[in-house]
Amino acid sequence: MEEGLKTADPHDFSAYTGWTGIALLYLQLYQVNNELTHLQRALDYVKRTMRNLNGRRVTFLCGDAGPLAVGAVVHHKQKNAAEEKECITKLLQLHRTVVSSDSDLPDELLYGRAGYLYALLYVNKGIGPETIPESNIKEVVDAILESGKKLSKEERKAERCPLLYEWHRKQYVGAAHGLAGIYCMLMQPSAKVNQDVLTELVKPSIDYVRHKKFRSGNYPSSLSNEMDRLVHWCHGAPGVIHMLIQAYKVFKEEKYLKDAVECSEVIWQRGLLRKGYGICHGTAGNGYAFLSMYSLTQEKKYLYRACKFAEWCLDYGTHGCRIPDRPYSLFEGMAGAIHYLSDLLNPETSHFPAFEL
Repeated sequence: MEEGLKTADPHDFSAYTGWTGIALLYLQLYQVNNELTHLQRALDYVKRTMRNLNGRRVTFLCGDAGPLAVGAVVHHKQKNAAEEKECITKLLQLHRTVVSSDSDLPDELLYGRAGYLYALLYVNKGIGPETIPESNIKEVVDAILESGKKLSKEERKAERCPLLYEWHRKQYVGAAHGLAGIYCMLMQPSAKVNQDVLTELVKPSIDYVRHKKFRSGNYPSSLSNEMDRLVHWCHGAPGVIHMLIQAYKVFKEEKYLKDAVECSEVIWQRGLLRKGYGICHGTAGNGYAFLSMYSLTQEKKYLYRACKFAEWCLDYGTHGCRIPDRPYSLFEGMAGAIHYLSDLLNPETSHFPAFEL
């Protein structure tokens, strides 16, 4: 991977396909084996990202918030207090753009408010509660809620789906651009969304998405799409399953677990992808569904399935898969497969990178 990275885009600082994703991988490896050289490698890549920030995007995966959040955590672990503080200050400078009522910012995970919210929660998890003040988090949450209520009212779906979101004029369902990713962020305990809000707004919206499920157990890419085709984290059951698992944790209702089990069966049957080994639309990302199900249920079959998907990833390059545009990156390529394999060493505490906390 390191050899391949010599040909990577030197200006791509993102977590999704760029240097922040590689920093995240080395931080993950450090947390797995406590090897200080891995923490140093994470710091090296963080420093590289800081030279390329452009202020055009604000999210963890595709914008400035990712490098700044990861930078803050890595500097914290390196005990670089001044650099840690500088990263947090710059991260919070993006806040006004995110919460402004005049902003045309979307709400989804890759390019919108949910992606900025993840960055704030990531810092608090990596450094400590209140590193990012609760008031900042609340303002972002409120902006997401107000945006969802507004579109739902405009679309005359307020009773059926109180929180509705769109990206590029399409109401996506999946984790990357759609409802599942946004609802998942709102249900994070560290987001501290009021339980009444979760029950009155988020829960019926999740149920609305559940009723769009295909007979197979898979989910459409958007509310208007009737093709049961995609089985990716970004579009389909592998992303929706994380929303359902979180809903089961929050609301304690068996229907969410039942639907999550159905998603896992779809992934087991159809989740080895010719698109590659990465996280967004590849086998490693799909394998994370089994790790999450194992963490939730402790059923060994999910750990077995996670291992089988890992075996596929270990035979890297032998399946005739399509070569992605960024073949060594976290969300499209080899770095994502390595991250997944490393999480198998501690399956009960594994987390989907840049999505689960």
